[in-house]
Amino acid sequence: MGYLDGFVVTFGKLFDERVTTEYPHDKRPKPPRFHGRHVLNRYPDGMEKCIGCELCAGVCPARCIYVRGADNPPDSPVAPGERYGYVYEINYLRCIHCDLCVEACPTEAITETKVFEFSFPTRRDAIYTKDELLTDDDGQPRRQPWELWHDGDDEHTSGWMRATSPSGQPAYEGRVAWSGELGYGVRAPEQGQHSELDSDDEPEESSAAADHGDAGHEHGHGSGH
Repeated sequence: MGYLDGFVVTFGKLFDERVTTEYPHDKRPKPPRFHGRHVLNRYPDGMEKCIGCELCAGVCPARCIYVRGADNPPDSPVAPGERYGYVYEINYLRCIHCDLCVEACPTEAITETKVFEFSFPTRRDAIYTKDELLTDDDGQPRRQPWELWHDGDDEHTSGWMRATSPSGQPAYEGRVAWSGELGYGVRAPEQGQHSELDSDDEPEESSAAADHGDAGHEHGHGSGH
């Protein structure tokens, strides 16, 4: 009779509430700082943020990033300043999504979306080029056929969250610290678990911080020309 006891347990579980979901059609929400596929961002005027400094490649522990900078064309600059990212590649067969590249980037050019489901037809497709990583003319990620995107996967990128609350310090909550992005503008500040800001004071503080960020961007952008 011992083996029948096992069937009793099995049939009893048939009537319990399910703990599984119909993946991938039914997916659990991802955390705000979820690390997924990267994107290369643009300024609100459409210029590329990457300046080809190669700091992201230098800090990458998996050595999955390859960057080569080039001098900006004087008559038609690609990015503010003297140089831009001429070649940019990420090998997702090696990437561990540690987000260190986002931390190292001085211009907020690279951020990570929440997309992590890949089904590459070939190994070559796992090496994303600049054309695939760079956002389109509307600031939206270029979605590839082998990627599974869901609503909200391009929002609240890891880089933006990192900038608005570095290391989770409460002092940075409610402060806009990320420059504007094409297609998204200046994103709202993050409110963390330690936030005790009064809701009536948030809009004023956010507006002032956003103005300060825009002023800094205009100054930096102007000096590049």
